[in-house]
Amino acid sequence: MDDPNLPEQQGAEETVVGNERDVWIREVDDTLKEWCQGDCVLGEHWFVQRFNPQRPLTSDSANVAQEEIDLAESEVEGFVVVTQTCDIVRSCANRPFIEVVPLVKVNEQLLYEIQKSRRPQFVYIPGVAQLNLVADLDRVMTVEKAVVAKWERKLGCRNDEEIRALGQALARKRVRFAFPDDFVRFAKKLQKRMRDKHDKGSVEGEALRALREIRVRAAPSWNAPEIQLMFWFIRNEEQVQFQELGWDQFLQQWLQLLPESGRFQSVEGLVVSLEDMTAKDYVESDPLDLDDLSS
Repeated sequence: MDDPNLPEQQGAEETVVGNERDVWIREVDDTLKEWCQGDCVLGEHWFVQRFNPQRPLTSDSANVAQEEIDLAESEVEGFVVVTQTCDIVRSCANRPFIEVVPLVKVNEQLLYEIQKSRRPQFVYIPGVAQLNLVADLDRVMTVEKAVVAKWERKLGCRNDEEIRALGQALARKRVRFAFPDDFVRFAKKLQKRMRDKHDKGSVEGEALRALREIRVRAAPSWNAPEIQLMFWFIRNEEQVQFQELGWDQFLQQWLQLLPESGRFQSVEGLVVSLEDMTAKDYVESDPLDLDDLSS
């Protein structure tokens, strides 16, 4: 009878185990070569979060807090992979983890705002947009690549433009500028106007929906005792038909909501296309969104 403690037999068993591991590592790596950032899985899936049993902050946490555990699961519509593609395709032997965020269902209006990058909590995923599903970036979960390898892949982005837009949206969530408190108060009337008029069937509502984004630049800096503000109302190129609607008139109405006060002693604005802006203008300005301004 073979002695299991013999070095020769132990070495043989370790070799078999090692060979098996090599096989399924290659299988996982081969499967993940097809996956890209933004790809999805649909169906019944569960998001896991850790919480404080003494102070549960969500209904999912409160439902299990009585069981004296600190992990809660919530059912979601599916997941989106947010790990960069270059890291997804690296071997799971060295890079075993992938980050995913849950898919949530939204209404048509919110879907439109997310597509226009006006709700940085969420990201528009073209491949599942017809289902009114978007990625919720406030919730991130780490899974091993072998889990993803068992999922049925749903293509998230279909071309370079969509891939680029996704990357920009993911980056914006992490690098969003925190505006000073006095500017938050200063811009509230303009922000409220944008919210109130955006969905209306009026000419102004059409003009607002034709805007790609709104950016603001502070000169010489946000920390200066006196600041000159420049607002860029950037229209979509495909929305040229709105030019006859009176951009100058709307611009004046919007700027009237930003009267000079406090440190903001000069306020100007322009309605432009991206082609009208210099790269310097763009990178030195910060985007406004429909979420509450950061304080």
